[in-house]
Amino acid sequence: MGVKYKPVIWTKQIVIYDAILFVCLALYIYLFVFISQSIDPDVDIKGVNIRAYGSAAIILLHVILSIGPLARLNTKFLPLLFNRRHLGVTMFLLAANHARLAIDWYHKLGDTDPYISLLISNLNFFDFIRFPFEILGLLALIILFVMAATSHDFWLANLTAPVWKALHMFVYLAYGLLVGHVVLGALQAHTNSLLVVIVGLGMVWIVGLHLIAGFQEFRKDQNLLFPDEEDFVEVGTIDDIPEYRAKVVAIAGERVAVFKYDGKISAISNACQHQNGPLGEGKIIDGCITCPWHGYQYAPESGASPPPFTEKVPNFDVKLVGDRIFVKASPNRPGTYVEPALISNG
Repeated sequence: MGVKYKPVIWTKQIVIYDAILFVCLALYIYLFVFISQSIDPDVDIKGVNIRAYGSAAIILLHVILSIGPLARLNTKFLPLLFNRRHLGVTMFLLAANHARLAIDWYHKLGDTDPYISLLISNLNFFDFIRFPFEILGLLALIILFVMAATSHDFWLANLTAPVWKALHMFVYLAYGLLVGHVVLGALQAHTNSLLVVIVGLGMVWIVGLHLIAGFQEFRKDQNLLFPDEEDFVEVGTIDDIPEYRAKVVAIAGERVAVFKYDGKISAISNACQHQNGPLGEGKIIDGCITCPWHGYQYAPESGASPPPFTEKVPNFDVKLVGDRIFVKASPNRPGTYVEPALISNG
C-alpha cells in the first residue's frame, strides 16, 4: 500500500510465484525443442526456438487475460492478481526474444538493415492472405513494451490511476494484433492449419470468459434496492456476512461493500483508489479493510487509509433494525468518520 514510489518488496509469496513461473516456462521451452527435434531430427533449431518463445509468450498472454474474469467468478483466483504484473513483464521478454530471433533468421542475411527489411520486405497491405503479418507482431510488441515499462507503482502514481488503467487496457489491442500475427503467419506458411484452430479456440476462451464474468456482474447490479423515506436501503441481515468479510450490494448505481467485524457493521465504496480493485472481495486485516488486489488498506469507519497514506473512499451511514442491515443511499465525503452500527448480543 502506498501513494509514492517505493522499491519492489520481494515477499515470500512473490518469490514462490516467480519461481513456479520460471520453472514452468523453462520446462515448456525445453519440451517444445525436445519434441520438435524428436519428430524431425533435421529441423532447424533456430526456427524451433522462434516458435518456442513465441508460443510461450502467447500462452502466457492468455493466462494473464484469464486471471481477471476468473477472479470475478471464483475468489480462489484472487491471489494470482498480486503477481499479474510479473507475468506481464515476463510475457513481454518472451515476445521480445521471439522477435529478435525471427529478425535475425529472416532478415539478417540481406544487404538491407534487418529492421528496415522488416518494414519494407512485404508491402501487401491490401491482400488478406499475403498481409505483412510481421508488422502486426511489431505493433503488438511496442504496446507490450509500453505496458511492461509502466508496470511499476512509480508510473501509476505519476500518470494517475485513470490514465494508467486506460493505457493498460491496450493489452486487448495487443492481443488482437497477436492473433492476426499468428493466424496470418500460419496461413502464409501453408503448413499448420492446426495452429489457426488452436488460436481460434484461445480467442473463444478469452471472449467467452469475459462475457460470462461481465454478465455475472451485470446481474448483481440489476438487484435494485429502493430507499425508504429516510433514504436508507435494506441490504440483508447480519448472518449474510461472514466475520471480517463483506457483502457487496448495488445502491443508486454504485457498488457498496458492507463489512462485519468485531460486533460492528460499516459500509464503504467497493472501489479501491489504487486501481478500482473490489474492496468487498477483501477482508479486514489488523483493523483495516484490505484490498485483495494489491493490499491497499482503509479504516472501515472512515474509508481513509492509515497514516502516512492519504487515499480515501466514500463511506455510508449504517443502522440496524433487529438483525436487518440498512445503508443510507447517499454517500458521505471520502474520509468522513461514521459511527459503526453495533450488533446487539441479545
